Amino acid sequence: MRTFTIEIWIPITLVAAFLQNLRSLLQRRLTGELSVNGAAYVRFCYAVPFAWLYMLVLWQGEPRGFNVAFFGYALTGGLAQIIATSALLASFTQGKFAVGTAFSKTETAQAAMFGLLVLGDAIDVWGVGGIGVSLLGVFLLSGHYRSDELFRPSRVMLMGIVAGAGFAASAVCFRGASLSLDVGTVVERASLTVVTTVTLQTLIMGTFLHFREPGQLQRVARSWRAAVWIGAIGAVASVGWFTAMTLTNAAVVRAVGQVELLFAVLTSVLFFGEHLGPRELLGIALLVAGILLLI
Repeated sequence: MRTFTIEIWIPITLVAAFLQNLRSLLQRRLTGELSVNGAAYVRFCYAVPFAWLYMLVLWQGEPRGFNVAFFGYALTGGLAQIIATSALLASFTQGKFAVGTAFSKTETAQAAMFGLLVLGDAIDVWGVGGIGVSLLGVFLLSGHYRSDELFRPSRVMLMGIVAGAGFAASAVCFRGASLSLDVGTVVERASLTVVTTVTLQTLIMGTFLHFREPGQLQRVARSWRAAVWIGAIGAVASVGWFTAMTLTNAAVVRAVGQVELLFAVLTSVLFFGEHLGPRELLGIALLVAGILLLI
């Protein structure tokens, strides 16, 4: 009789997805006093001190094992994530929030292809099936749109797919960065990847805001009372994602991590009194079924 065991990356991913949803909920409250880019920057800059503290405690001294491949993966992944976020925001400006979100969720399928090409990470038939089924569920949960909108070439479609590609590439690169380190435990290598990536993103996006949105950095600093919680929660979520992706295939982790959308739906029902229709219920069922296939 086959025994069923839960691998450690699964609960780590579920916790990371829950915390990411919580961080996003808190971030939305800052959009009234910050620009979209300013609110996004908060997740990086206020996470830096927590990420550094976590890494230094783990390594008990100077971290080792840095190499060119590590920095290459970390920088590429950090830039890909920033580009993906911008592309997703660009798709929203076209007034088709649901369509842009739906196409950005092709991230998991694209991550499977990137992972195979870049790192040689193969996925078995259960993984492919799980990604496909959960993707259908995510499409149904992404919002209300006409089905023909998903097959009509448009700028929204392009930006959504670019966003998905960016998020997929970043996930694969973050895994590649951790795997390129030849010393340290899984947790230690993941912590070093988090610190390096978040620090680079803070410097890059901070420079962008300084020149393109003068005054926004000052507003970010003044919002520290709320932002510090976003940074702390975001840092813990990032540690979870990076640790899980160090342990197993990035595409599978991101596919299971789509449970974040389920948390978002439950949040809207429990806290905002929204109701679920047949479409949302079917989407939830498919998302859960896909995740069960994956694990």
